[in-house]
Amino acid sequence: MPMIPVLPPTEENLLKASRDLAAGRLVSFPTETVYGLGANALDPLALARIFEAKRRPFFDPLIVHIADRKSLDTLCTGRDDRAERLMDRFWPGPLTLVLPRTDAVPDLATSGLPTVAVRMPAHPVALALIRMAGFPLAAPSANPFGRLSPTSAAHVRDHFSEGIAMILDGGPCRVGVESTILSLETKTPCLLRAGGVPREELEALIGPINLAETNPEKPSAPGQLPGHYAPRTRLRLLAGPPGPMAGPLKLGWLGFRSVPEGTFAATEVLSSAGDLREAAANLFACLHRLDSQGLDLILAEPIAERGLGAAIMDRLRKAAAGSAEGL
Repeated sequence: MPMIPVLPPTEENLLKASRDLAAGRLVSFPTETVYGLGANALDPLALARIFEAKRRPFFDPLIVHIADRKSLDTLCTGRDDRAERLMDRFWPGPLTLVLPRTDAVPDLATSGLPTVAVRMPAHPVALALIRMAGFPLAAPSANPFGRLSPTSAAHVRDHFSEGIAMILDGGPCRVGVESTILSLETKTPCLLRAGGVPREELEALIGPINLAETNPEKPSAPGQLPGHYAPRTRLRLLAGPPGPMAGPLKLGWLGFRSVPEGTFAATEVLSSAGDLREAAANLFACLHRLDSQGLDLILAEPIAERGLGAAIMDRLRKAAAGSAEGL
């Protein structure tokens, strides 16, 4: 079976990718957060191909990506002062806003919800592709549902052998964790998913933000299911220093700043300098490398949940739950 082509984002390849998208095919492209699996957000048949390729449940809504604010007129209503201030400060960037939708948005993109999740990515390849296509792109992470998110073109290629017209290689993702998702449906905004913009920065701009109570049977945003972002190898999130392990286990270590004493078959450190931005950018790449080592168990060190630490811990908890469930 021929491999999915991995191509540099030249003008010629961007044009070909835009034609593939217009024909209803899927294209993987880079953003500053993770690589997305893109389709025409206004084409229900193209959206169905996303769910089919990812084996994603239809009750899990998608994020729609735009390249300019004028596109919001097609997608949503009810933009208030909070939305405008957030867009002024954080767009383009890793912030998704949940706003009342228009009838132009297919139900499949929103899982039937009266709202749509929208963001403007801060990656030149993503923006160029959206502009060249001439329509917004629905683009969840380019991985099978529940598995590790891809932060390089190689990760996407490893995940898929068919179903994608091409992978545009824009290099490693700068942020490395998915976007923060903020709902503006209510008087007090609600954080639906921790991500690339820390909650503290949002609250400094618009005031207090509530944390969502999630329903795994009816998620209101991507990434809310308890088991997600999971490696094939079982992952355990430690509550403290690792103790002695029973049996001849082949162990991996995922640490924040260092590696403890012990016998590990493979180790990864997120940021030896203790930089949360560097740690977030390295998270999925480190997990992909550990997952390729044939380990019995990955031990992950917890970190303080401040700033981007909240997004990292969210991913690690869900990775541990997902790997334990055998997703």
